Amino acid sequence: MATRKASPRKTSARPRSRRAAPKARAGFVGRDPSPVLDRYPPRKSEFSVPPPVVVASESTRSPPAASSASGTPLITLDRGFDVDQFSSLLGETSIRVTVPRADLPEVLRRVLEFMGFGVYVYAIAVRPGPSDLLKEFVVELRRIDFSAEKGEWTPFVEKDPPTDRSA
Repeated sequence: MATRKASPRKTSARPRSRRAAPKARAGFVGRDPSPVLDRYPPRKSEFSVPPPVVVASESTRSPPAASSASGTPLITLDRGFDVDQFSSLLGETSIRVTVPRADLPEVLRRVLEFMGFGVYVYAIAVRPGPSDLLKEFVVELRRIDFSAEKGEWTPFVEKDPPTDRSA
C-alpha cells in the first residue's frame, strides 16, 4: 500500500466560534433600581463638610478685589439649617430654633413623630421670623406634662434626682 503524504492543513479565514456577535439592545438592560433609596434617602454624614455658599455681589462687572474691599464677603461659611441636627435636640425641656420656610414641614413632622412615642410632649409655637418676607419661622417647643389633679397640660417641672444615702 502506498502511503500518502500528509498535506499541511489550511487555516480558514473565518473565526472558529460560531456564536453570533451580541446585538446592541435598545433601552435599559438590567434590573430596576432599588425603591429603598426613594423611600429612605441617604443620611447626610456629620463628618462631611457642606459646600461653601457663594454670595453674588451686586456689581458683577467689578473685579473681585474691589468687591472684597467694600466689605461684602464673596464666600460665607454659615452652615444652613440641618433637620437632622434639630432632631438631635428633641428631648430637651425647651427648644427655640429659626427654621427656613422650606424645612418647616419636615421639622413639624419630626416633632410630631417624636411625640408619638408618648414620653415627651411639647407645646409648639410657630411664628414668623424677623424678616418680612416669611422666609424663616421661629419654632419654640416647651415640654409639658398632663396634670391629673387639674385635668390639663402644665409646664414640665424637672424632679430632683434621687440622692444616694448609702454614702
